[in-house]
Amino acid sequence: MYKTLKPGLGMLILCVVLVLAACSAKSEPAAQPAAVSSGGSGTAEQALTKVKIQLKWVPQAQFAGIYAAKEQGFFAEEGIDAEIIPGGPDIVIEQQVVNGAADVGITGVDSLLVSRDNGLPLVSLAQISQKSSYRLIAKKSAGITDPAQMKGKKVSTWFGSQQFQVLAFMEKNGLDPKKDIELVKQGFTMDQFFNDQVDVATATIYNEYHVVLESGTKESDLNVFNIEDAGVGMLEDTLIAKKDWVENNHELAVKVTRAILKGWNYAIDHQDETVDIVMNNVTEGSTTREHQVTMLEEIAKLIRPEGFTEKQVGSFVEESFTRTADIALKYGLIKKAANLDETLEKSIYEEAVK
Repeated sequence: MYKTLKPGLGMLILCVVLVLAACSAKSEPAAQPAAVSSGGSGTAEQALTKVKIQLKWVPQAQFAGIYAAKEQGFFAEEGIDAEIIPGGPDIVIEQQVVNGAADVGITGVDSLLVSRDNGLPLVSLAQISQKSSYRLIAKKSAGITDPAQMKGKKVSTWFGSQQFQVLAFMEKNGLDPKKDIELVKQGFTMDQFFNDQVDVATATIYNEYHVVLESGTKESDLNVFNIEDAGVGMLEDTLIAKKDWVENNHELAVKVTRAILKGWNYAIDHQDETVDIVMNNVTEGSTTREHQVTMLEEIAKLIRPEGFTEKQVGSFVEESFTRTADIALKYGLIKKAANLDETLEKSIYEEAVK
């Protein structure tokens, strides 16, 4: 059994204040071009603009669209030399972007709202995932067939800024998360669930849920509760940049966004080929091709859900953002109501999909 690949955001709120104090208020200079060969016999060298893209976590199919955009030449078509930077448990995406270590990054909407609430000048260029990936799972042997039956039970979830969907789910179902359940900090493996240390565990549909199935547990042995279906799902992966970088590099921001969205549509339509690309970038021994195949299948449903067209990939759905911001405010993740008009750089997405 290998460990699940879950973004670590626990240090975000602590780090974000330190970042703010360290950041200069000066505008970022325009991105510098790098001379890169366009390839092919008889073609002249083309000056590509270097853009650094910071991933939310280590290489995996969660970021398949970005890897596909690079492999298929979509960045190069836009005049971009893209450097994809892996994330990890000690890397705070917002810090990387604000400090200029990366030009754009992938983070959760909850983390973006926290960062802005702490004064960091970050904006979203496109909304990558459109639905919550969270599920609550219980073994049928636990006898929990209805959320009300979680009362008095041990429920595990990730802490930091990742527990709020679970808290909202409890309240939506008439449970006081402070009194009616025992909330347990969940690790980055599913060992607590396997060892019956908790009655209910949190799992993303694209990762931990399938880790459980790959362990030999059958779907028929589980009761699964969908956070999104309960109406309390929070938006997750979003493409961010520093506001003054966008102002100084508007056209470049459009081109980066267009390449990434094109990459995602390609990845969704050519999943087998794209998994090969992902496997060429993962850390050897960290995962299996089978797991990445499943991850991309599930991620695709979150990014281009049923009813979405290719042009809608990356779009901002106001209802989903409002719900996410309301939950963040209700549980004290942010101290003041989020100004979504300032948070979302809608013009970048709109120009990218023209």
